[in-house]
Amino acid sequence: MPNILVTNDDGITAGGIAALVEVAREFGTVTVVAPDSPQSAQGHAITISKPLMVKKSKNFEGISAYECDGTPADCVKMAKHILFKNDKIDFCLSGINHGSNASINIIYSGTMSAAMEASIEGIPSIGFSLQDFSADADFTTSKTIVRQILSDVISGGDPPPSLLNVNIPNLPLKEIKGIKVCRQGNGRWKEDFQKGTDPRGQEYYWLAGEFHVDDDPSANTDLNALQDGYVSIVPSMHDLTDFPMIDKLSHLNSESV
Repeated sequence: MPNILVTNDDGITAGGIAALVEVAREFGTVTVVAPDSPQSAQGHAITISKPLMVKKSKNFEGISAYECDGTPADCVKMAKHILFKNDKIDFCLSGINHGSNASINIIYSGTMSAAMEASIEGIPSIGFSLQDFSADADFTTSKTIVRQILSDVISGGDPPPSLLNVNIPNLPLKEIKGIKVCRQGNGRWKEDFQKGTDPRGQEYYWLAGEFHVDDDPSANTDLNALQDGYVSIVPSMHDLTDFPMIDKLSHLNSESV
């Protein structure tokens, strides 16, 4: 049975991680290491200015679980270098996130950053997200989708991919048309800082905004797949190099400055 690390960014008490653990335990020996409080939009932040605290959690019956007061990436580091110091982590599953992590959101996402941190360490990883931000989101459909994907990735026999970003539309199972493996779509956040005054008279600014899609409707992207009622799977990487630009900037190469 493979050792499966489960983590998230919504916190160890979130409904999404409970759903993910329920399915993951069908495929291996599960250990949970998750933040002790919500850490959404933390990206790939790590804690270096204070010590980290880790303690056992009783949130999952029959499952070894630990809560950490750091970021999602911190949780993976603690699992890899402390809790699993003498054991191998075969897979890392992150989520199920309350809210979409399609398109550019992969950069901001704590869910995907946890999965990415594990993949950097050579651990095949999958981040799962449901397009429902509510705390009481229904993960019934998501569990069926997760089970189908894990059956292929963990039990399929082929070498698993390094990092997958899986997004699930907020639809009943009978309305989901299927699964599409695709590329990351083009979108961006249009920020709106809302100004206010706290009870002590100090001004503050609260970040809000709307997500704008800049995508080609005919392209094979996660945004289009989700819009059309499909589960999207984006094979992702860590290398941010703009490879075509290397040749275009080759005239800057020199042996002196």
